[in-house]
Amino acid sequence: MNSPTDSGGGEPDRHPRGTTGKASPQLTHTLFRLFVVAVLASFFVFQLDVGYLWLTALLTVAGMVLGIMLLIRAVKYKAPRLVLYGTLSGLVVSAVMLLVILASSLFFNQIRDYQQCVRHALTQQATSACQTQLQNSLPTQLR
Repeated sequence: MNSPTDSGGGEPDRHPRGTTGKASPQLTHTLFRLFVVAVLASFFVFQLDVGYLWLTALLTVAGMVLGIMLLIRAVKYKAPRLVLYGTLSGLVVSAVMLLVILASSLFFNQIRDYQQCVRHALTQQATSACQTQLQNSLPTQLR
């Protein structure tokens, strides 16, 4: 008869069975936290200035890579639904950010000039003059 602490074999296990089961949810939650930080950071860095577009792109790509890894782990290890739904919605936000980054890189000069104009605008009339200037600087197909 085996004792409750005996694994059933003559040789004790080198790696207890429970360590991989306990490490998976903890690693999944850590990846989820990193993913949320990357997605939020990419959004807020984009809001700062168009000059940081490279950092926004880097954070967005990091978020997408983490999101795909997290989605695979969430399905494989049956993570809580909150992690799964959060990952899916974060990947949607990352995809939208990717489109915004592409559009911003196409019209980088126009957006940079608009941001500089708005920074110096003190009145509502000056802000709408900046918007008019931006509209006039864009191609006619996008107006």
